[in-house]
Amino acid sequence: MRVIYSILIGALLAVGSIFLHLVLPPFGFLFALISSMVGIWAIGRTWGRRYLKVIAGIVWIVIVMRGGTPGLSDEILIQGDSLGSALINIGFIAIFAAVALAL
Repeated sequence: MRVIYSILIGALLAVGSIFLHLVLPPFGFLFALISSMVGIWAIGRTWGRRYLKVIAGIVWIVIVMRGGTPGLSDEILIQGDSLGSALINIGFIAIFAAVALAL
């Protein structure tokens, strides 16, 4: 059950980051990164298992990377501008840091 919760939390954090990163720049971007990092760190803190943080981090990365690639009708959720590139690059580093932080 905890694995399912960590998958859902990772997915919700990723979707929230995708939709918030362009709202009122740069505050939406910072809020998206900080909330994703704290949310994934809190998974490990709550349940005391690092593998749950890894699962949530992998789900976050997969959804954000999918949001940055064109869909069936060539729609794209994360644009190739500076904020979109920063969300993908800095977000990956923030998620890695959240997983690597001590429980």
